[in-house]
Amino acid sequence: MRISISMLFGAVVAAGLSIPTAAFADGDAVAGAKVFKKCVACHVADEAKNKIGPHLMGIVDRPVASIEGFKYSKPMTDHAAEVPTWNEEALTAYLKDPKGVVKGTKMVFVGLKKDEDLADVIAYLKDPAAAE
Repeated sequence: MRISISMLFGAVVAAGLSIPTAAFADGDAVAGAKVFKKCVACHVADEAKNKIGPHLMGIVDRPVASIEGFKYSKPMTDHAAEVPTWNEEALTAYLKDPKGVVKGTKMVFVGLKKDEDLADVIAYLKDPAAAE
């Protein structure tokens, strides 16, 4: 039996592409808690207490710019009109490039560059207690 190079290459590429996607799809809340340490100067995720930034408790699937009593920037409230909910896709885009997604945001964080870190921190934000 003769296997062509293109068939072999296709199989290797297909296998290689499916492994990282499966590995990062759900994220790891424990690893996400470690990544979240970059955020604790301005945010908390495990209680409804605002700091410099709004609390992130229950942020996944929460309406954007919706914490009562927190003064959001105009760019963030404008963003809420375009992207009404912090679903996983919206959070991933924002956490990857905050200033690119919400031009004029007050948030100074430059973003998370690794897909694994993004998946992990979102897993943590979904359920901070899972990291204990």
